[in-house]
Amino acid sequence: MKAVAPLSEWRKYRHLFERLEIPAKTILLREGQIAHYTYFLEKGCVRIWFNDSGKEVTLNFFFDGEGVSSIESFRTQTPSAYYLESLEPCIIHRITKADFNFMLNDSPGIKRNIEEVTFETLFLYQQLFLSRIKNSPEERYWELVAKRPEILQRIPQHYIASYLGITAVSLSRIKNKR
Repeated sequence: MKAVAPLSEWRKYRHLFERLEIPAKTILLREGQIAHYTYFLEKGCVRIWFNDSGKEVTLNFFFDGEGVSSIESFRTQTPSAYYLESLEPCIIHRITKADFNFMLNDSPGIKRNIEEVTFETLFLYQQLFLSRIKNSPEERYWELVAKRPEILQRIPQHYIASYLGITAVSLSRIKNKR
């Protein structure tokens, strides 16, 4: 889900982005807050998660070169259904809704790029949803190994287990079956 519009096109709007260096475990957005920014990760990792009766449920991870937001909250200015949290020290670039809309209206190339990335993300979520319904935890793990190995290399096990919809103990058992 990397940006594919020409770099020169993006550079034209870099003045609209605010560059921030944030430590690990920084909450960028809380569940119930309205998203006033969308983010581009220059470096680091952000996870999105929600609270299910005191239990953290991880929805996804975003890495270097990817954008992350509570897109429905950002677009509709309604409360976010989940948290955005850095898992590593990050260099991020954030942009306001007004500046983001200006950039999209001013640049057809960037607008097409954002649409493509949005569809890629939608397709990923559809695959994750179907995998949760159809596949066993072991099948979900091996699918993760094949499709998103960076998660296994950079993310703590308890977050991976939450992402797969299993306990950390179950994840350990699956990994030990090799």
